[in-house]
Amino acid sequence: MIAADSVRFAWRAITAHRLRSFLTLAGIAVGIAAVILLTSIGEGIHRFVLSEFSQFGTNVIGIAPGRIGTRGGPPSGLPTSVRPLTLDDARALERVPGVSGVVPTAWGNAEAQARGRVRRTTIYGVGAAALEVFNMQIAVGQFLPADADEQARSFVVLGPKLKQELFGADNALGERLRIAGQSFRIIGVLQPKGQFLGIDLDDTAFIPAARALELFNRDGLTEINLTYAAGASDQAVAAGAEAVLAARHGRADFTVTTQQEMLATLSNILDILTMAVAALGSISLLVGSVGIVTIMTIAVAERSHEIGLMIALGGRRQTILWLFLGEAVVLAVLGSLLGVAIGYGLALLIRLLLPALPVATPLLYVVLAVASSALIGLLAGVLPARGASRLDPVDALRTE
Repeated sequence: MIAADSVRFAWRAITAHRLRSFLTLAGIAVGIAAVILLTSIGEGIHRFVLSEFSQFGTNVIGIAPGRIGTRGGPPSGLPTSVRPLTLDDARALERVPGVSGVVPTAWGNAEAQARGRVRRTTIYGVGAAALEVFNMQIAVGQFLPADADEQARSFVVLGPKLKQELFGADNALGERLRIAGQSFRIIGVLQPKGQFLGIDLDDTAFIPAARALELFNRDGLTEINLTYAAGASDQAVAAGAEAVLAARHGRADFTVTTQQEMLATLSNILDILTMAVAALGSISLLVGSVGIVTIMTIAVAERSHEIGLMIALGGRRQTILWLFLGEAVVLAVLGSLLGVAIGYGLALLIRLLLPALPVATPLLYVVLAVASSALIGLLAGVLPARGASRLDPVDALRTE
């Protein structure tokens, strides 16, 4: 039997029982659509989270007090034995080769008061390099000057939301802002930065790190962030920073994390989540495979007379086997194409109706879904097709 005859044979077999074939197609289509829709949502969330972290730039290294060991905690001793990070540590890191900016950071919550209005907000104590390291932009005025820590003036830069809440549309430059009872002069307002994983970055105030340590009565910094030149190696810069701090502290009682490591960890976690939701959607494909087994078994039983006639006329059993396998694969592929159309359509509809929900359809999962459906059709049709090819022609011809 030539290939064209095989295709016509399979197509006539499918169209002869339209309702039954459609229900089988629908089972496969629902599975494919579920896989595409769930992976689209998972991939969209994946990209959204990575973009949230990348909005601060990609050449950032964070240093936190306390050593994170392989067991997820300090290696030994009491937490009080950890030496805090200091402003002197931050100044020492400026000499590390490749480092272009260092930001000592100490933050906390406090009440900000101006013009009779009070608002509790997040106060960040930072250095002059924070504008570069955190990839921020000034809308009005200027950022904190590069004063010596001992001579840091009581200046403050406001986030746009905090400025709007306290001063409305009025100009805030030069005004006084009281934070936890201390007076600061406003010298700048930042451009909107948006939210970071639910945290409003615009409802903030930035003051010199030395003033923040006094304000919150702390001995050490919350963390030190540094950035490095685009051509420098993040691992080399991180190793240099670790060597400098270890020499100052006498031991490595701190944790150095590059943004690339953090993004890689997040990416791995999100990839696992995406694969998990894809596996959940694939359960529907297994249901569809049951439908293919059922319809092919019924088809063999109904067409036993036809199969016996083909064998009696000289048809090879291998040809019978491939005819029924082809029919199962055609059902699976048609169902998968229908599922791809439905899945893409639903993903597009969600993107239009809920623009805040990130949706991105990964092509790899679409290809894998279609390929797996074809494989499922092939495997599901093996037993019925094998049974058809082994029918005895005399017994098959007697079948009514």
